[in-house]
Amino acid sequence: MTAYVFDHVKVRALLGQLLQNQDQPKAWEWLQKRQEIQEKDPSTQQFVLTFTAIPRFTGKHLLQPGTIPAKELQSLVPGLFVYNWTLDRLARVWWLLFLPSDDKSLYLQQIENLFNAAEMNELAALYSALPLLAYPDEWIARTAEGIRSNIGPVQEAIMVQNPYPAKWLPEPAWNQLVMKAIFTDKPLQTIQGLRERANQALANIITDFAHERQAAGRTVNLLQWQLLENFINDANFQDITRLWHSAYNVEKEAAALVCYHSQYQPAKALLATAPELLSDINQGNISWDTISTKINLL
Repeated sequence: MTAYVFDHVKVRALLGQLLQNQDQPKAWEWLQKRQEIQEKDPSTQQFVLTFTAIPRFTGKHLLQPGTIPAKELQSLVPGLFVYNWTLDRLARVWWLLFLPSDDKSLYLQQIENLFNAAEMNELAALYSALPLLAYPDEWIARTAEGIRSNIGPVQEAIMVQNPYPAKWLPEPAWNQLVMKAIFTDKPLQTIQGLRERANQALANIITDFAHERQAAGRTVNLLQWQLLENFINDANFQDITRLWHSAYNVEKEAAALVCYHSQYQPAKALLATAPELLSDINQGNISWDTISTKINLL
């Protein structure tokens, strides 16, 4: 595999443009000076010192949404999402793109050293950078480790609007990510590839988990049922019919969506008994995004 699976020079330039657009001229001036020093003398020590010192010079302001070259970034790295980043996180991710990658073993060791020595915000930046690191297949184990972490910002950096997990994680690690997101109440609709990477094993885990929650008198995240859309069978269809007969409209809407996207004939027949719901789904009035909005308002 080549070092990068995208044009990292162009991405680096776009991220640099975004840094310039943040109305923090002193921060940008300092970053440029560090870049010049690094290019003249590519020292690992200087690189690490800059990575660590960045927040002292940039601050931690949220990025200004109107300044983000979204289309250009998406065309180069599909799914790359920087809207919820702070200025220091953006600068750190930009800075990582200056690390020479020609020597694979050295590059991997340098990134691993950053992970091993990182404090919480540095870790969040490193995990946010996953879709932009060279040799992307080498970071699968590190991503799985981050998923197991109990550090909220680290989990969010991996799970929320990050295209790396859906593209690179094997099924067991992917399923662990989804379940960890459910356990920790992360917004499921922000997990890129959530429905595309649904699988039978995850559908089984989701169903068993729902039964445990229900037996304990606890609520179930309605958004998790979308993972059953292509995996409805005689056993778990009972869970969907239970939702269908709920006194809460939003739960019936969730059941209707599962039935709508399923090829399971009893599910199709059930949905046919409520043409008004079918019409609302066809018109876009009911979707997993609208359900997400509704349950967040409850």
